[in-house]
Amino acid sequence: MVLKTVADLKKMADEVILLDYWPSMFGMRTKMALAEKGVSYEYIETDPWIKTPLLIEMNPIHKKIPVLIHKGKPICESLIQLEYIDEVWSGTYPMLPSDPYQKAQARFWADFIDKKFYDPSWKVWGTNGEEQVAAKKELLEHFKTLETELGDKTYYGGEVFGFLDIALMGYYSWFKAMEKFGEFSIETEFPKLTEWTKRCLERESVVKALTDSDKILEYAYVLRKKFGAE
Repeated sequence: MVLKTVADLKKMADEVILLDYWPSMFGMRTKMALAEKGVSYEYIETDPWIKTPLLIEMNPIHKKIPVLIHKGKPICESLIQLEYIDEVWSGTYPMLPSDPYQKAQARFWADFIDKKFYDPSWKVWGTNGEEQVAAKKELLEHFKTLETELGDKTYYGGEVFGFLDIALMGYYSWFKAMEKFGEFSIETEFPKLTEWTKRCLERESVVKALTDSDKILEYAYVLRKKFGAE
């Protein structure tokens, strides 16, 4: 079924819709969360470079994906979507800790990922020259910070896969492109982080949400040309 109008969405009482684009690390997060909760949803492939009427109507401020639509109402921004999913489907698999301090820490580090990690994570494959060199230096520092925060824990929240794990694993499909163009190895430089990714990849919710890394690498080449980095 393909939905094309807002009117269609409003007729669907409790349906869950996800407007997303296959390479989006943010959409991969939301798909993981929905899978962990066992929530069925309608997926609508939405190219963010093409501002469709539905995307503009559902996310008029940023006009970006992913957009989670529940009961005809849009929820934008992936980290906000994770919290929404956790609260609405609270009866199964809590993703955020119940302890207020631990919950605050999870939110802090998720915010760190999007405010500090995101920018160099794309510049390392999407730029060249001095800008790329600076991005690589910054990215490696952030990887080290995230590995230090993980420490010897099984997952970021302790023994349970949760909110912060999903926030960072959304980027996993892009790791290969970062390594390729940044000329570094996550496995060599960040062994604890590597073992953490392996544990996360044992979860069906994670594997099904992620896009193949080779396909992402091919897309990175396309974007490099688009950005004038080739």
